Amino acid sequence: MTGSTVTEILAQHQGGNGSPTSTAARVADAIAARGDDGTWITPVPRDELLAAAAAVERMPGARTLPLYGVPFGVKDSIDVAGYPTTLACPDYAYHATRTAPAVQRLLDAGALFVGKTNLDQFATGLNGTRTPYPVPRSVFGGDLISGGSSSGSALAVALGQVPFCVATDTAGSGRVPAALNGIVGWKPSRGLISTVGLVPACKSLDCLTLMAHTVEDLDLVAEVIMAIDHEDPWTRARGGRFSGGPIRLGLPAPRELEFFGDEAMRAAHLGARDTLPGKGFTCVDTTLAPFLAAGALLYQGPWVAERLVEFDEFLTERPDSILPVIREILDSGRRFDAVDVFRAQQRLQELRAEVARMWDEVDAIVVPTIGTTFTVPEVLADPIATNTVLGHYTHFGNLLDLTAIAVPAGTTRDGRPVSLMIFGPALADDVVLAAAARLLDEPRSAATLHPLDQVVLQERR
Repeated sequence: MTGSTVTEILAQHQGGNGSPTSTAARVADAIAARGDDGTWITPVPRDELLAAAAAVERMPGARTLPLYGVPFGVKDSIDVAGYPTTLACPDYAYHATRTAPAVQRLLDAGALFVGKTNLDQFATGLNGTRTPYPVPRSVFGGDLISGGSSSGSALAVALGQVPFCVATDTAGSGRVPAALNGIVGWKPSRGLISTVGLVPACKSLDCLTLMAHTVEDLDLVAEVIMAIDHEDPWTRARGGRFSGGPIRLGLPAPRELEFFGDEAMRAAHLGARDTLPGKGFTCVDTTLAPFLAAGALLYQGPWVAERLVEFDEFLTERPDSILPVIREILDSGRRFDAVDVFRAQQRLQELRAEVARMWDEVDAIVVPTIGTTFTVPEVLADPIATNTVLGHYTHFGNLLDLTAIAVPAGTTRDGRPVSLMIFGPALADDVVLAAAARLLDEPRSAATLHPLDQVVLQERR
């Protein structure tokens, strides 16, 4: 890991061993040293960043603020007032006049906005190559893709430029780039973080997500950013907190796991699975079949047409402003009709019911976050097929209303990143976070209930 964590920066600022201004200067220097490498689309200029840091220092009770002077980035599909929102499409760009409420909560808590990060255009893709800006690469080198669509957000954290980023995850866009850059990427249950101020990809599935190095940092930021927002029709309160004790982890049979011929990744994943019983988990055999069936609906079914709700007019009027691969995906939504929508919804409901029964047997399930990796040339040579492979374990997450987190788990024998994904039912976020902390050997004590939700976590045993 490079760079300081949220916890470390807070300790420095609150203890007087550092200041938001000195931290801002280090961040600006780090971004400048890398140049235009595809991480940021619109970084805050150095003088403006230093002025913003000085303003944070003057806030009433500054040192008591929960995120006092902690720098962060925002994916460039989320509005921050005074800055362009581009979605990696310059002709689509507009200057936001209002900051997304989730981001505003961070600013009010003393966090320092550093800039807007790169993404796959219109947040459509899992690989990071679909951008008119420089194509980012993974911090692991070897021309390895960064993953997407939240490519720049993952890199900004992995490079140590900022300790956390606000990103999005509709089909894996927060988890896949986290996996490819060796960091933690958490997709909370839908509705826990307001999506007001996000330009939607698929509005019924979109989530704002968090990327960081540690679960402790995710906990700190989540306490600030999660809140009921009645402007968001999907808003809901957080579930109960995990009270400690064993966690029942479902493990699909190895024959159910797909690594697309990548034997080094298979060996690394199964090796990481072997360590679970020693970390306070009870391992239970389970199946992945209904989850994969739901995932197949995402791009083979009518949800791809939901992207046209937001982008149809722009696609019709300015088709040449859109990257060809993105244009092809958006256009593919036109082939579905109302019958297709209802047929897919009925099938999805059947799968949701089947999955709901599984949570009586397990608290969460562990799978690879990604089954293999690709280089930038490999993705460019076959952009649709490689992207589908990257989403094999993530596409079903929001369709089935799950919470999920990508957790780094070492490297393959040839030096590529390995990531475990832990997922559970909606509002089991604290169980999933507790499991992730155990995987990372992070201490995490049982917490009190979230003030917005007095529902006690029920035993499902």
